[in-house]
Amino acid sequence: MEKVKKVVAFPTSVFITGDSGTGKEVLANYIHQYSPQKDAPFIKVNCAAIPAELFESELFGYAEGAFTVAKKGGKAGLFEKANTGTILLDEIGELPLLMQAKLLRVLQDQAITRIGDSKLIPLTFRLVCSTSKDLRDLVNKKQFREDLWYRINVIHLNIPPLYKRKSDILPLIDVYLTMLCEQYG
Repeated sequence: MEKVKKVVAFPTSVFITGDSGTGKEVLANYIHQYSPQKDAPFIKVNCAAIPAELFESELFGYAEGAFTVAKKGGKAGLFEKANTGTILLDEIGELPLLMQAKLLRVLQDQAITRIGDSKLIPLTFRLVCSTSKDLRDLVNKKQFREDLWYRINVIHLNIPPLYKRKSDILPLIDVYLTMLCEQYG
């Protein structure tokens, strides 16, 4: 938490790792809430839940007429919705290789182009990524781009599992007991 408190004020990319259930999303929420972008949008993207064929349109949006069922007026993507705020790419290790290359371009340019459009849309956002996978291992297996790994791994925060943080158990019990007592009288 001391490291987190030092970096929240700076717009640098943050990479959060830890086992499932360790609180990666909670930490990402904390980073956003205490950042200068706290009043701007906080967009959470579960990379494991988006089908590969929809990634590009979901992340970058599309222009009117980009494909047969495209909405009139087009659609803003999740990066565009996160403009001036924070975007969390949860389970980034699930991102298909083709999308990794496109994401790298967005991070380098700080801009997106909607599908079916040629207009570049400049953006300002803080990137927070999280995963329970060993991305370094995926890089070695050529399943994750090394250049993207370097781009997102600016500030690395690893959350150890609760069994390695036994001193946190009693305070957590107190928080949950207090919350449940208030909720149920």
